[in-house]
Amino acid sequence: IDPVSIDLGELGYGREAVTSYSSFSQLQKEGRIPKNMRFQASIASPMALLCGFVIAEDRLRLEPAINAAMARDMEKLQSQVPSNKLTVQWDICYEIVGADGGPPIPYDDHVAGTAARVAFLCGLVKNGAECGIHLCYGDPGHQHIIEPESLATSVNFANAICAASPRPIDFIHMPVPRGRTDDEYFKPLENLNLPAETRLILGLVHHTDGVEGSQRRMATADRYVQEYDIATECGFGRRDPTTVTDLLKIHSKLCA
Repeated sequence: IDPVSIDLGELGYGREAVTSYSSFSQLQKEGRIPKNMRFQASIASPMALLCGFVIAEDRLRLEPAINAAMARDMEKLQSQVPSNKLTVQWDICYEIVGADGGPPIPYDDHVAGTAARVAFLCGLVKNGAECGIHLCYGDPGHQHIIEPESLATSVNFANAICAASPRPIDFIHMPVPRGRTDDEYFKPLENLNLPAETRLILGLVHHTDGVEGSQRRMATADRYVQEYDIATECGFGRRDPTTVTDLLKIHSKLCA
């Protein structure tokens, strides 16, 4: 079978995002979400799907088919969500974990190979929509697949992706584990070379140690980077919904 001829149909990301946007749009009409807020669709990279569901020797062979399916999903999403209302975040996990010694990915030059693949994904995001990158070490059971030694790998990936992307990257998110308040973790930020239009987001907010713990991590980050936004380490999606209000309050106090 010629792998290029394989039609994987819908991956489902576009369909689910369109359904979710309907709810988002209704909440904006009701005034429960501010009018200037964008709808964010966070989407796993094709390489994550290949590594998660395809045997190792066939991953690169099937890559063109899954890229084509992802392009169709993105077209469906962007045909029904206005660009000025949309943010697309590409979640880059298997790639960064593989680069740091985790489960292997099927190409040797982790940084350059990933940058080229992510550049293709960024090129699928239409002008007017925001495009962001979430560099991730995984979050199964609120634990990383492997623990990052520092932000060095994230910085290398961020620099390469921004250089390769055919369109501006609006933000890049990097994770900060709860226990890392040390200079060694943050020092690689001295080598960060983001374009002026790209915001750095540090995922240093943790519900379990609140404002005080997050301030300790921010104090160290401040020594190595002038400006950055803040976020949780890996989003809000897999946590107890009753904690969301407290998390938002933590963010608000840290930004005061």
